[in-house]
Amino acid sequence: MIIRSLAEIENTDRHVRSRSGTWESKRIVLAREKVGFSLHETVLYAGTETSMWYANHVEAVLCVEGEAELTDEETGLTHLITPGTMYLLDGHERHTLRPKTDFRCVCVFNPPVTGREDHDENGVYPLLLED
Repeated sequence: MIIRSLAEIENTDRHVRSRSGTWESKRIVLAREKVGFSLHETVLYAGTETSMWYANHVEAVLCVEGEAELTDEETGLTHLITPGTMYLLDGHERHTLRPKTDFRCVCVFNPPVTGREDHDENGVYPLLLED
C-alpha cells in the first residue's frame, strides 16, 4: 500500500513545472509504481493557453477548482470546464486549454508517465519507459 500526500511531493522530482510556464503538476502515482496508470494534480495558470496532443497516452481530467475553456482542435467545439466536470481524451484529440482562473484538476494517464515528460513543440508527451 502506498500513502502519499501532495505536501510531501512539493519541490521534489515529482513536482514538475512546464518549460512554457503555463502549468505545474504534482505526480502522485508514476510508472515506477507499476500499477498501469499515473495520477497527477495539475494547476494551469489563469490567462495562459496550453495546446496539447497526447498521441501516446489516454488522459482523463476531473476539474476540482477553477474554470477553463477547452477547445477540441479536431472538431473546433469549445466547452466550459468547471468543478465537477470531467473530460476524457479517448481519441487522442488535439486540444487547447485556456484557464479563466487558476484551474486545478486531477489527471489520470494510461500508459503511465514517468514524471520526466514535458510537452514537445506539437504538445505531445513522448512515450518514455521507466528504467
